[in-house]
Amino acid sequence: MQPKPTADYAIIFFDGVCNLCNNAVNFIIDRDSKRYFRYSALQSEAGQRFLKEHGLKTTDFDSIVLYEDGKIYEKSTAALRIAKKLDGLYIVLYVFIVIPKKIRDFFYNFIANNRYKWFGRRDECRIPTPELKSLFLD
Repeated sequence: MQPKPTADYAIIFFDGVCNLCNNAVNFIIDRDSKRYFRYSALQSEAGQRFLKEHGLKTTDFDSIVLYEDGKIYEKSTAALRIAKKLDGLYIVLYVFIVIPKKIRDFFYNFIANNRYKWFGRRDECRIPTPELKSLFLD
């Protein structure tokens, strides 16, 4: 599957070896009953191709990247836009979008810079279960 979202879905690119990031993807999948999101590890072939094509860093995966409606969102903006689409009351988190990006990203970066220390990392990128394989680009 090529990373070309339509109005039917958006793509979340995440650090495939980060335990926090993998748990976040599981959290999103469990709360995305409309299956709006597709997923790809930033380290994967599809992830690397996407990053190169859009002039983004191909190493140091310190940000979640959301590709939605032809636009790229990173860090706190991506997280809030994702929350907006989840089942339940997570949409209320989107009110934090009014906080200046510089302030939101300060807190995002603090967590991102400590994620391996606090949550650990895997030796390799996640492999989706057969039931979830259709949600992943590779």
